[in-house]
Order: sequence, then C-alpha cells, then structure tokens
Amino acid sequence: MIVGIVLFFGLARQNLVDNLEQRNIATGFGFLANEASFIVSETVIDYEPSDTYGRVFLVGMMNTIKVAVLGSISAILLGTFVGILLLSKNWLLRNICYSYVNLVRNTPLILQLLFWYMLLTEFLPSIYDSVSFLGTVFFTNRGFYISSIVIHSSYYWSLGTMFLGFGFAYFFNRYANRHHDRTGRELPAFTINFTIIIILTLIPWAIAGFPLNISVPVFVTPDFLGGSNISPEFLAIYLGLTLYTATFIAEVVRAGIVAIPKGQVEAGSSIGLTPMKLLKLVILPQAIRIIIPPLTNQILNLFKNSTLAVAIGYPDFVSIANTTLNQTGQAIEAITAIMIFYLSVSLLVSLFMNWFNHKMRLVER
Repeated sequence: MIVGIVLFFGLARQNLVDNLEQRNIATGFGFLANEASFIVSETVIDYEPSDTYGRVFLVGMMNTIKVAVLGSISAILLGTFVGILLLSKNWLLRNICYSYVNLVRNTPLILQLLFWYMLLTEFLPSIYDSVSFLGTVFFTNRGFYISSIVIHSSYYWSLGTMFLGFGFAYFFNRYANRHHDRTGRELPAFTINFTIIIILTLIPWAIAGFPLNISVPVFVTPDFLGGSNISPEFLAIYLGLTLYTATFIAEVVRAGIVAIPKGQVEAGSSIGLTPMKLLKLVILPQAIRIIIPPLTNQILNLFKNSTLAVAIGYPDFVSIANTTLNQTGQAIEAITAIMIFYLSVSLLVSLFMNWFNHKMRLVER
C-alpha cells in the first residue's frame, strides 16, 4: 500500500512537471516580486497598481481579516442576545427570534450575500440623489460616505500606551485576586484599571496638543471627496456573515443556558437575585464553559465562509489570488498560498479559543 501511494505521488509530480514545461510556466514564488499592475477597489493598507504581487497578497489578507474579525465580534454579540431571547417568557420576542433563526439558518449563505448586495446597490439612491443624515453620513448605491477622523501621529503613541495600560490591568488583577484570597477584602480593581488605561491613553494625545481633525465628505461631481467610504461589497459580506453566523451562535448560547441545572437558577432566585443579576452572576458564567467549544467552530466557519465574498466582488484574499493566477499562470503557487493562509489563521483562532477555554475551566481545589 505504501509503495502504491509513493508511486501515485511520484507519477503525479512527474505529470505536473511535464505539463508545466510544455506551457513554459516557471514554478516557485519568485513572481511575488513582480509588479501586480491591477487595481484593488478596497484596501486596508496603502496600495498602488505599481506595487508587487507580494504587496497585493498582503492587501487581500488584510481585507479578509478585517471582515472576518468584525463579523465575528458582531455575530457573537448578536447571537448571544438572540440566544437569550429564545428563552424569554415574552411570547412575541421569543417567536420573532425563533423565526429569524430558522429563516436565516436554513437559507444558503450565498443567496443571502446576493440579496444584501442587490438591496444595497439597486434600492439605495444614486450618488447624485444621495440621502444625508445630519450632513455627515450619506447613503448611496456606491456605499455609505461618512465623516472620519484624520489620523495624527500621536494616535499611534496613544495606542501603544493603551496596551501598556492593559498590561498593567492584567498584573494588577492578579495582585487583587491574591490580596482577596489572603485578606478577604476586595480592591476596586476595575476602577483603578479603567482610570490607569484612560490616563495612559490620553498622555501622548495631550502632549501633542489634543489634535482632532474631522474630514467631512463633500460631493464634487462625480464623487464625494473627504471622509471615508464603506463599500456595498463590504457591507453585503459583513451583514451576510454576521446575520447568518449569529443564528448558529444563538442556538449554541440557548443550548448552553438550558444545560445549566435548574437548581442553580432556583437557588439564585431564592436569595432575591433579579433576572438580570441571575443571568449575569449565575447562568452565563456557568454556560460559557459549555458554549466556548461549539462557538470556536462557528468562528472558524465564519472565517472560511468569507471566501464567498468573491461572488459579490469584495476583494478578499481568494479574489486577489484568483486575479494573480489569471495574470501569471502560477496556479499551484496561488492555490498553495490560499491553503496556507486559511490553514494558518484557522490554527491561530483554534489555539486562542483553546487557551480561552482552558482559562475558563473550573479549577478543583
């Protein structure tokens, strides 16, 4: 059997090499240093057509990560909210959530993406008849044009000092927990940590003189100048992934809450806890340990489902890799890059969620 497998891969490799030689296609990733020469409609980092294929690959990766991260955060928040309402005693709220979950979860995601894209491009007004909200947000079929803050160099320093504040909060929380275990008295950890983070974040901004410049979009034929644009392609993939994945997360949250023994809920109610405090202090802290493993699967599914963005023209990594493949003929390298990228990010997400699951586990004393 092993000999057969070796022979199969040997013949496949030889066949591949022969076909590439017949078509004069060079192998390897040397093409990444060549000029890309194509436009990308939406980028997180600076990019020009004169940049290399390596640069445009990075643009595609950042676009994919942006929509996956924002979609994951939104889906978790929405899914948790809907999952709790699925168990509500309010008949109307419970059945609205039930209908939403069953309708969206049982509809193919690709159809939902096309629906949102059509809705955003066909039913919103043209750029010449844009609808304004407070003069700072404009709704058009080319996307939403919104006012944005002009980035100042001090903001990067503020971001760095903010992370220092989070580092302080981590170590101070550990000290506060040890202090509580030793003396039985609680320190105002949240107030102290919040104050330190705010102060450290504001110091670089204050030294720079509190710079704050707002860029407001202004229509100058044939487009808006200034501000920022949220494209219909991004909105469609973001809404589609968020609403679709949230239905699965809602069922995960509902199942996690239902798995909590009724005695725990009854005990909390017997000592006078309000429904909100009961949910916050008794139900969710126990349910989260059940929720995390299946939640990891849903986050991974959202990330992999983002590859459907190519259907509505959002320039994610798959779309950019396909364009590169068509221009260079480097099919093997482009597909390999796609596989490595998605495998790497999936493994990183899994590692983080496993670490989080480990931190949330019950520790026996």
